[in-house]
Amino acid sequence: MQTFILGILILLIGYIFYSKYINNLFSPDNRETPAIKNRDDVDFVPISKNRNALIHLLNIAGMGPIIGAIQGILFGPIAFILIPLGCILAGGVHDYFAGMLSMRNKGAQITGLIHKYLGHTAFRIFMVIVSIMLLLLATVFVYTSGDIFVERFFGIKDFVISNPLVLGTYLIILSYFIIATLFPIDKIIGKFYPILGLMLILGTGLVLAGFFIKGVHLQNFSFSAYNVHPNHLPLIPMFFMTVSCGLLSGFHSTQATIISRTVKSELDGKRIFYGMMCVESLIAMIWAAAAMDVYSLNLVPQNIIGTANVVNIIANKFVPFNLAFIVTLAVIILPITSGDTALRGLRITVADALNIEQKKIINRLIIVIPIIICVLGILIWAKLNTGSFSLIWRYFTFFNQLIAIPTLLCATIYLAKEKKNFLPALLPALFYVFITMAFIFSEKIGFNMPLFYAEIIAIIITIATLAYILKIFKSNKK
Repeated sequence: MQTFILGILILLIGYIFYSKYINNLFSPDNRETPAIKNRDDVDFVPISKNRNALIHLLNIAGMGPIIGAIQGILFGPIAFILIPLGCILAGGVHDYFAGMLSMRNKGAQITGLIHKYLGHTAFRIFMVIVSIMLLLLATVFVYTSGDIFVERFFGIKDFVISNPLVLGTYLIILSYFIIATLFPIDKIIGKFYPILGLMLILGTGLVLAGFFIKGVHLQNFSFSAYNVHPNHLPLIPMFFMTVSCGLLSGFHSTQATIISRTVKSELDGKRIFYGMMCVESLIAMIWAAAAMDVYSLNLVPQNIIGTANVVNIIANKFVPFNLAFIVTLAVIILPITSGDTALRGLRITVADALNIEQKKIINRLIIVIPIIICVLGILIWAKLNTGSFSLIWRYFTFFNQLIAIPTLLCATIYLAKEKKNFLPALLPALFYVFITMAFIFSEKIGFNMPLFYAEIIAIIITIATLAYILKIFKSNKK
C-alpha cells in the first residue's frame, strides 16, 4: 500500500510544482484565443473553463486508463511509480504543449503543428499515421463499449456480429459517433460531457471507496523483483507501450487541439490540459490497484486477465451490487466519449489539410461519409476474424505512442525559438523514440528481431532524431 500512496504523492506534488514550471516556460497571456477570434459556432465555440476541463477529461480518457492499467499492473507495483512519474514528466508536458501551441496557431490540429515546426515531409508521414490511428481507435471503441454493455446488462458472452442484439448495439454507438462528429461541439459534447465526466469520477471514486470499506491487497515495490510480469515481458519497452493513457498518449494531442478551439483564455490551459492528464493518471492508478487486488486473490480467470472483462469483476468486488452498474456505465462512457471525438478530430484534421471550411454541414458530410465507410469496413473485418482485436489494439498502441514524439518535438523547437529551456520536451521525446522503435523492431507485428538488436537500432534512430532536431535548431538561427 505504501508504494501506491507514494505514487499518489508524486502525482500531486508533481502537478503543484512541475506544471507551474512548464506553464511559466510557455508564458500564457490574455491574447484573444481562436475560440473567440475564429468563432464559427461549429468547432470554434467559447466554453467555460470547468466544462472544458471535464470535456477534455472524457475526450482523452478512452479505454487506456482502464485497459492499460489492468495490463500494466501485471509488471508489478513499479507501475505505481512509473505511471505518475511518466504523467508529470512526459504526459502532462505533451498534452499541455499540444493544446497551448494549437491556441497560438489559430487552433491548428496536430498535423498542422507538425507541418509548421517539423516540415512538409514529416507532415505527410504523420497525416497518414494520425488518420490510421484515429480510424482504428474509433472502430475498436465501437465494439469494446458495445461488448461491455451487452455482457453487463444482457449476460451475452459471445460477441458475434450475427447476434442482432450485438449488431444493434454497435450500430447505435456508431450512429451516435456520426451525430456527435457532425453537430457543433457545444450542442452535444458541450452539454452532456460534463455530466458524464462527473459520472466517470463517481464510478472511479466508488472503486476507491471500496478499498477502505472492503480492504485491498497491494504489494510494495522491491528492487529485487522490480518486474514480475507472468509472461516475462521486458519492462522496457513493453510497460511504456502498454500503459499509454495515464502516462503518455499521442492520441491526446488530437484531442487537446480540438479543445484549443473552445478555450476562452490561455490562462485556463494549465488546468485543462496538464490538470486533466493528471486526473486521468489518478484514474489509471486506482484501476491498476483494483486489478492488482483481484489478481492476487485469484478472482480473475486466466483467459481474461488483462482484458476489459476484468472491469466487471472489479466492480463486483469493491462496489455494492446496487451501485456496480454505475462503475460499468462509467467504463462504457470512456470508449464512447473518446471514439466520437476521435472521428471529430479526424474530420477536422482532414478539413484543415484540404482547406475545407466546416461551417456548412454539407462540407462536414463530404468528409464524414468516407470515414464512416472505412470504420464499417474495419469493424466487419475485425468481428469476422478471430484475434483481430488484439492485432488492431497493438497497432493502435504503436501509432498512438509514435504520434506523441512529433508533438513533443514541436514543443522543443518552439521553446528553442523562444530561447527557453527545451529539455523538458526534448528528453521525453527522445525517450519515446527509443521506446517505440525498440517495440516495433522486436515485436511480431513489426520486425520480430531479438530485443538486444532492436534496442541497438532504437538507440541509433534516437541519436539520428537528436541530430535532426539540432539541424533544425541550426537552420532557425540563420
